Amino acid sequence: MKKLSIKELLLVGVTLFSMFFGAGNLIFPPYVGYQAGSEGLAAFGGLLLTAVCFPVLGVVAVAKVGGTDQLCAKIHPKFSLIFTILVFLCIGPMLAIPRTASTSYSMFAFLTDGLEGMKWAGVSAELWVRVLFSLAFFAGAYRLAQYPGRFKDVMGKCLTPLLLALIAVMFVAGLVYLKEPAAPALATYQGRAALQGFEDGYQTMDTLAAIVFGIVIALNVKACGVEKDGDVAKETMKAGLIAGILLGVVYGSLAWLGAKSSALLEDAADGTQILSGLCLDFFGPFGALFLAVIFFVACFNVCTGLLSSCAAFFEKAFPRFSFLWWLRAFTLASFLVSILGLGLILKISVPILTLLYPVAIAVILVNLLPFAWAAKPVVHRTVTVLAFCI
Repeated sequence: MKKLSIKELLLVGVTLFSMFFGAGNLIFPPYVGYQAGSEGLAAFGGLLLTAVCFPVLGVVAVAKVGGTDQLCAKIHPKFSLIFTILVFLCIGPMLAIPRTASTSYSMFAFLTDGLEGMKWAGVSAELWVRVLFSLAFFAGAYRLAQYPGRFKDVMGKCLTPLLLALIAVMFVAGLVYLKEPAAPALATYQGRAALQGFEDGYQTMDTLAAIVFGIVIALNVKACGVEKDGDVAKETMKAGLIAGILLGVVYGSLAWLGAKSSALLEDAADGTQILSGLCLDFFGPFGALFLAVIFFVACFNVCTGLLSSCAAFFEKAFPRFSFLWWLRAFTLASFLVSILGLGLILKISVPILTLLYPVAIAVILVNLLPFAWAAKPVVHRTVTVLAFCI
């Protein structure tokens, strides 16, 4: 049996964390903490279950059954294929991938304020800049996504340590500057902070991401010399636990910043406003740039991981076209959506995601049950029908 060394395991775990931790993961915990205020600890406990535990269980389940396409295999082969395709498309080029570019650009928008009203060749100068930014963003992500086995070397060793260091700087600044006690919890959190945090964490959609990322993490484990499927599954599970620990620590830090900011910031509408306000207080005129870099690294990691995961799955499902063909197709589609039609795509994909998410949770849990009766197809089919009803 070949095992990963501690260093290799840490690298793969950090890489998986970086693929989970995008812009939504960055802004959601501080907003939960902000709304929960003095009851932030209880709210974070609920958030921890749905935003960390379920994704880790998803990675474990995918590793246990031997791949994403095997999660629903006992229900029906056609259902398994259609369900998995919908998950990959919705969390990939139809939603999450285009949003990484648009969100990153929005954080650098302060640099283009002077272009308002200007036109180049009859087209808004701001649109030109946005197109060029997205083009460069996806070009870089495409180049890295071609080599999923190297993610641990680029994300694990370089980009993610930078991201964690920047978040740590922001947290330490909070320890220094945020001395006032947190404000009272909003009405929706009073007396039910843990339950509300649980419900809010459900909406992070990271459980679907766990289903998507399993295939790329397995490739990184194999790139370290682990060959047997059983050994790959065990090492992937360990990496999932490491990623879960990192997610919990970072979420906790961000939720604490949000809770403490409730005494400082009034009427913040979302996590972006909270982090922007804090960075402005902490770092002055450099705060906007500091936060923009954090968003860029987080979004770039997620974009690269999703592009590679989608291409790897579709190559396996439809081998007529190569991995590079699918990667180019998804990169181009995501680029066009990020420029032209993200609003419409959100209206289409979000309801589909809402429909798929309970099914994903149910399928993951039933695959993890250690009982003989739970392996029967009738159990999987019954659970899936009930989840669809929910």
